[in-house]
Amino acid sequence: MIRTAVRHRVPLFTALALTALGTAFAASAALDALSSRDAAGGLRAALSRGIDVAVAQLGTNNGFLNDPRVAIPLPSALEKADRALSLVGMGGQADELKATLNHAAEKAVAQAKPVFKQALQHMTVSDAKGILIGGDDAGTQYFRRATSAQLTGKFKPIVASETAKLGLTAKYNEYAGQAAQLGLLSSQDANLNDYVTAKALDALFSRIADEEHEIRKDPLGQTSSLIKKVFGTL
Repeated sequence: MIRTAVRHRVPLFTALALTALGTAFAASAALDALSSRDAAGGLRAALSRGIDVAVAQLGTNNGFLNDPRVAIPLPSALEKADRALSLVGMGGQADELKATLNHAAEKAVAQAKPVFKQALQHMTVSDAKGILIGGDDAGTQYFRRATSAQLTGKFKPIVASETAKLGLTAKYNEYAGQAAQLGLLSSQDANLNDYVTAKALDALFSRIADEEHEIRKDPLGQTSSLIKKVFGTL
């Protein structure tokens, strides 16, 4: 019976694969019918909108704290441990620390837009066409590859400045570093500023991906005629 089920499944897998391949070819053909200028321009307009929305939402006051999906907690290993907060000298200041971490992230994100805009300017026509026929977050993944290193360098000094205001960063890093040596915490989480920077970047890319998905799902609902034209062909 198992062998029979497998035999019946193989044609189904083949059909699904052919359908997916046909869809990809159709999308590619539709895209080829567009001018290279329109394809690149439509993608830049769509991604630029995603950037604007993401930065506006996260880079405002309480942009992180008011959104449970991106609010930055203390590293889980410390938050879950019964005595963790007292061990790192933050017993009565946990809420204040969490608020500072999140405000540091929002101030960093507010500075992200020029880096993204620069990445858009350097996007080639080949990049654009590959992103257009890629997955729902192909544009976001392009940004991750093109901007992560530069954004990390831009974010960390801002985060460091904000977290230093509480005077807890050094103490946190000292005790968290010991926890990392014991395998209780990841090495990235052991440094407060690295931890917040990574969380801020993850939230930013996640929000851009949300916007990209919405544009791909409903291109005709967009205000830009070029976005409608380009994404409506896919």
